[in-house]
Amino acid sequence: MRKAQGAEAAFSDGFKHFATHAIHVGQEPEQWPSMAVVPPISLSTTFKQCGPGEHAGYEYSRSGNPSRNCLEKAVAALDGAKYSLAYASGLAATVNIAHLLKAGDHIICTNDVYGGTNRYFRRIAAEIGLKVSFADCTDPENLEAAITPSTKLVWLETPTNPTMTVVDIKACADIAHKHGEILLAVDNTFISSYFQRPLALGADICMCSATKYMNGHTDVVMGLISVNCDKLYERLKFLQNALGAVPSPFDCFLCNRGLKTLALRMEQHFRNAVAVAEFLESDPRVEMVRYPGLPSHPQYELMKRQCTGCSGMISFYIKGNLEHAKLFLKSLKLFILAESLGGYESLAEHPAIMTHSSVQKEEREALGISDTLIRLSVGLEDIEDILEDLDQALKAAHPEFTARN
Repeated sequence: MRKAQGAEAAFSDGFKHFATHAIHVGQEPEQWPSMAVVPPISLSTTFKQCGPGEHAGYEYSRSGNPSRNCLEKAVAALDGAKYSLAYASGLAATVNIAHLLKAGDHIICTNDVYGGTNRYFRRIAAEIGLKVSFADCTDPENLEAAITPSTKLVWLETPTNPTMTVVDIKACADIAHKHGEILLAVDNTFISSYFQRPLALGADICMCSATKYMNGHTDVVMGLISVNCDKLYERLKFLQNALGAVPSPFDCFLCNRGLKTLALRMEQHFRNAVAVAEFLESDPRVEMVRYPGLPSHPQYELMKRQCTGCSGMISFYIKGNLEHAKLFLKSLKLFILAESLGGYESLAEHPAIMTHSSVQKEEREALGISDTLIRLSVGLEDIEDILEDLDQALKAAHPEFTARN
């Protein structure tokens, strides 16, 4: 792996030909009568059949669409998968995975996950007969202890949202598969297929919100699932059609286009984030930084083993209290105060009030999602401008340091 600017050590060897796959797989001009180099947007909702049940591969756009087909082929190649499926949102992808189970089946979810995932498992999946428990999977022994005879799915998120905790995918996969037909799903949203391939580490399902890094332009809401098992794919393909939460052809076109610059974008996100993390870690106005690309991160060595780099996601604790955090966020000029992440622009948010407000206060506090935790999505702007904006916002939140330093 290329060494990020300012990074202490390189990550493991990268995946060969990634950028070439992103640009060419599923994009062959020969598949179109016009020989278009850029796949066209296929807006038709239905397709002519030569006879009843005799079609050229497409019947109805919910069941299959040429624009979606191009995207799914490209994503499969990037995830190192045999198959990929696209959905109307990341949560739609999560719902489809949950529908692989039946009432009475047990799900183990790592305890630190995206607030929407937490809400779905606690307040919806549990109400339709699925049994859900949460465990700190950073210690694989906790996963082992949580498994019951009815366990059918283990859900990991790594790095986690928002505390940037890293979970050992291979260790958890080994434990899950030791107990029989337990599926291991990994939410790969925070790091993308460019830096981490869960299927190569033993996961059965790689899921991500393509709204973030995979699309990368803050203009698409979409979910993706990649798998290698034929039987699992057939079931998910049936559910994709039967449940109907599919993305529009235009969204597929946009995400497909976003993939073409994924490699370049992730490299720059990594470089900028390392510089930001090192700046924040050395700042007296900051209590602690959580970035897996820093040697100070508790799972830094694990991150180097299972990933080829880090994304632009950083969380840190500002010194003081909630008012200091609010003042910092309100004082930002380049960083935009908004939810979501992974776009070319830099974003900042307050997890306890914004993305994770649906998580119970006691649970948030136990996970470390406190009033002083701030999450940054470091974008692609010039690093000097990014650091200058953070510095002036920290000065606004802590003017007493300005006089002293």
